[in-house]
Amino acid sequence: MSERAEIRLGLIEGDGIGPEVVRATRLVVDDALGAGVAWVPLPMGQAAIDEFGSPLPDLTLDALAGLDGWILGPHDNAAYAPEHRAGTPPGGAIRKRFGLYANIRPARAFPGVRAAAPDIDLVIVRENSEGFYADRNMVAGSGEFRPTPDVALSVGVVTRAACERIAHEACALAATRRKRLTIVHKANVLPLTMGLFRDVCREVAQGYSGLTVTDEHVDAAAAHLVRAPGDYDVLVTENLFGDILSDLAGELSGSLGLAASLNCSATQAMAQAVHGAAPTLAGHNRANPAALQLSAAMLLRLLGARRADPALTRAADHIDRAIAATLASGVATADLGGLASTTEFTEHVRARLNRW
Repeated sequence: MSERAEIRLGLIEGDGIGPEVVRATRLVVDDALGAGVAWVPLPMGQAAIDEFGSPLPDLTLDALAGLDGWILGPHDNAAYAPEHRAGTPPGGAIRKRFGLYANIRPARAFPGVRAAAPDIDLVIVRENSEGFYADRNMVAGSGEFRPTPDVALSVGVVTRAACERIAHEACALAATRRKRLTIVHKANVLPLTMGLFRDVCREVAQGYSGLTVTDEHVDAAAAHLVRAPGDYDVLVTENLFGDILSDLAGELSGSLGLAASLNCSATQAMAQAVHGAAPTLAGHNRANPAALQLSAAMLLRLLGARRADPALTRAADHIDRAIAATLASGVATADLGGLASTTEFTEHVRARLNRW
């Protein structure tokens, strides 16, 4: 790879199975690119608490600001000591600090994987900065509070600016796929907040010629997703709805172990698998690394487009193809009904990469 294409990527292992799947992802990215990645390991999670007294030290946040992107392993903040469970979890804090307003979550069935929905091939574009998520929708403090011991309130925030930018992300993506966009909302019972989201998305979509645009209530969309997922191409929705629907879509495609995800703004991006830290699997070499490996491919593809660097785009395509070919050959981890360990699955992917 030419010097021009060298990229600096943060590597954050996190908790539970994080170290295993992050290391497996690094090996696959290195093989796909051949050279040209400067890795910057950074602490987060319980290991960071043990060394620095914080699950997300300032040195990690400061270093991330100077990188081209980063790969984030899962964190298990529920297992932290009480004083470290308070406040925003590490992943949410990173998203908020760097304004990663778009969460791109594809779901597709792979040949060789038993999927509840063999025809699923869609992308959920989730607004990632506000909505009904209390850790993201306030400049200070939480959007969730208790005025009395017996009353709990939650503030949902929807702004035109956030709706416009996520709608542009979704429309631009749909234009590169099958040109079908579905706006998912709940405007029938939340006419002001969800009505604003729906209407702004429709306004933005008018600027993209050739798109077929529809909208659905979130409950109807969930039922439709189970009944006929092949009808969908790109779905755009608010934070909470996007979280729920993308987990459902991941299971329909075969397993959350295949559920990739990219968090991004106009200038920065973070690869982060949808699944959690799975502490019961940690250290047993049984975790499925495919979701994070596919997430890393999404990161490389985005960087390739932004840098006009075809080498990064090719590397992303090669990772996708190598994982698909590995799964099609019958090599899979236990969550997919297979017998392969984390390292065995990764070695099969690497072997295919090194043949191309």
